[in-house]
Amino acid sequence: MDDDMNIERTIEKYKRSVERELERVLSRGNTLLFQAMRSSVCGGGKRFRPLLCLAAADSFGAAADIALPFACAIELIHNYSLIHDDLPCMDDDDIRRGRPTCHKAFGEDIALLAGDGLLTMAFEVMAGAEVPRRLLSKKVQVIGETAELAGADGMIGGQLLDITVSGENKTEESIAEIMLKKTGALIVAAVRAGALLGGASPADLKAATAFAENIGLAFQVRDDIQDAAGKSRRPKGTGANYALSFGQKKAKERLGQFVAAGLAQLEKASIKSPVLRHLVRRLFSGGRGPGLCPGVRFRRGGSSLDLS
Repeated sequence: MDDDMNIERTIEKYKRSVERELERVLSRGNTLLFQAMRSSVCGGGKRFRPLLCLAAADSFGAAADIALPFACAIELIHNYSLIHDDLPCMDDDDIRRGRPTCHKAFGEDIALLAGDGLLTMAFEVMAGAEVPRRLLSKKVQVIGETAELAGADGMIGGQLLDITVSGENKTEESIAEIMLKKTGALIVAAVRAGALLGGASPADLKAATAFAENIGLAFQVRDDIQDAAGKSRRPKGTGANYALSFGQKKAKERLGQFVAAGLAQLEKASIKSPVLRHLVRRLFSGGRGPGLCPGVRFRRGGSSLDLS
């Protein structure tokens, strides 16, 4: 139990650092645009992606302050995607995190620009990040990979697939591709950024990537289960929702399989990261915070699970 408490303290320390840095980079102006950007980013959130980035960096020996700008940049990209997702031309949502969405609070035009501003600011933050000379090539690699994973071949491509999926081509494989791009891409970007800055070996980087892919899939299936059960925002047709397409029972089975497969990658590669494991435990079982998913119970330590 003491170990769990120490890990929780580490996670809370990471989260405070992320919150302070996000507030700092968004405080340089007070125009309507910056107000909208701050409202969207600083209005709550689990900060799962930046925490993954910092935990991955720590796993391979990188100081948290080296990875922090990259962790925050990925959170800026994530929040840009949420602003655009909520727009009337996309999901048309009025509430996020218990508050009016950006376009409801500031208007569609300002919301569109706020999303654009967060996306471009993310790359400004990464480009300006100070790293030791030995990590300059890794910095360039992280920026390039983040651009690719956030772009047309990653998250944006997944969003396109999500809004164009139809009944005749909606298979488990096609929905998994959507989930891996739409939700998994930024989770992969976060873990790979931390691992690269920490100097992970090619084998460890491969394992960390497979961990992130599986956790990204699990993350989206968890949201789909909640949407289908009416516990989250109202689903607008089955679309690429796994639970609505294949049923709650199968979705819960897949959720457990994805989480187990992700953790198995860490075990297989002997990646010693109690914080990474604990973050997964918090998100998918009875840990602190919202978004718990029925059907998954972790044993102490978060390295194995039972399905009920």
